[in-house]
Amino acid sequence: MPQQLFVFIQLEFPWTLGPADGRYLIRDSADGEPQRVVVLGALEAGRQSIGAPPAPRWSGASLVGRVRRGRSMPTGPEPAPVATTRVTVIDPVSLAADNQARAWLAELDREREIGAAVMVINRVIHSHRIAAADPYVHEVSAAQALVIRAGWGEGEQVADGRWLHARALAQPGAHGSGSRSAGARRGAGRDRSWALRPQERLASLLGARGAPLLCEELALRTRQDLDHGRLTHAALELDRGFELAVPELLAEQRQDLAIRIAELEQLRPGVQEQARATLAGDGGALDEEVLTHALERLEAALRARTAAGL
Repeated sequence: MPQQLFVFIQLEFPWTLGPADGRYLIRDSADGEPQRVVVLGALEAGRQSIGAPPAPRWSGASLVGRVRRGRSMPTGPEPAPVATTRVTVIDPVSLAADNQARAWLAELDREREIGAAVMVINRVIHSHRIAAADPYVHEVSAAQALVIRAGWGEGEQVADGRWLHARALAQPGAHGSGSRSAGARRGAGRDRSWALRPQERLASLLGARGAPLLCEELALRTRQDLDHGRLTHAALELDRGFELAVPELLAEQRQDLAIRIAELEQLRPGVQEQARATLAGDGGALDEEVLTHALERLEAALRARTAAGL
């Protein structure tokens, strides 16, 4: 009987994702064939110390006295061990020959395959959050993975997170990787000050020198749902985000944002229409392009607002 091989994309994350260890079948419809098999497994690992503790700031005489008395110097507690989660996303359609698997790996569209695997993983996590009613379970991005692999193996091997052959794919964000987050791509090509702005704003928020807008969190939630194809969620969140964004931005009386605010006002009716279609149960009327464009313009306005370090 010819050997059956299965190809996979595998990611490891430095925390437990939420769903219990096991195998999960992903279908697009109740009576459809499985589109992917997802295998989750927690791996216990110890955290290595990054470096030695700093030298004690004692005078020479004091240090000599302590050594002579034979007293040990405290080094502090050891880091607690952490659990790493290995997630294997398997194509359930088997290959009959080793050369087919090698051809798949050689022709792999890394960005597309990693993106598709992350969407499948996040579908499992999102479904678990709903099923467990746990709001603290959160989705992941490829940039958060410790390692990403692609390979193939026999059925029971890949079902246990193992393989016959695999290779590590370039880490997300390295050397212009296409698997970087949308936020990282939007910041590409800008000067170093762009990378410092989030830290500056964080200090401002923590120091009570600034305050977040209500629409900012809604924009982030919309981005997450839109990126994962949850258009109904995105439409409702974006509608509320626009409803809040215009008065919040107007209240700051920023002349440099006047054109952007006017643009948001022009886009508002289209966003409202998408929300009405959602509430009417007409999901087929949703237009992803309308939602994407409106969200991008809201994100651009919010970036312009924080350009001065707000």
